[in-house]
Amino acid sequence: MNILMDTHAFLWYFQGSEQLSFKAAEILEDTDNDLCLSMASLWEIAIKLSLGKLTLQNPFHELPDVLEQLMIRILPISFADTECCSTLPFHHRDPFDRMLISQAINHSLVIVSVDTAFDAYPIQRLWT
Repeated sequence: MNILMDTHAFLWYFQGSEQLSFKAAEILEDTDNDLCLSMASLWEIAIKLSLGKLTLQNPFHELPDVLEQLMIRILPISFADTECCSTLPFHHRDPFDRMLISQAINHSLVIVSVDTAFDAYPIQRLWT
């Protein structure tokens, strides 16, 4: 299965948080799944770090190594992703999440997220 991790799902997985659901952890630990993290999520993490709204166990500059160790590939943002985002209905207003939704649509990815607002879009979301 091709998986796109929502930012919080990645952070909870990476930091071993109990907030990650059992099913989400199971999906993320299944080595048969192809895990992706959007560049939008890395941008969101960088912004939250700079605002003091987030702390990480590792310095931000070590995230590429962490992603490699966890076998998570970075999904770049393409023009097609931004074009899709420009046509999405505003069921969800968060710009980072709207990009994740667009990428899930364009790349046929399943999103691992606790956010039920994603369910208003033609994507598959897994959590529980």
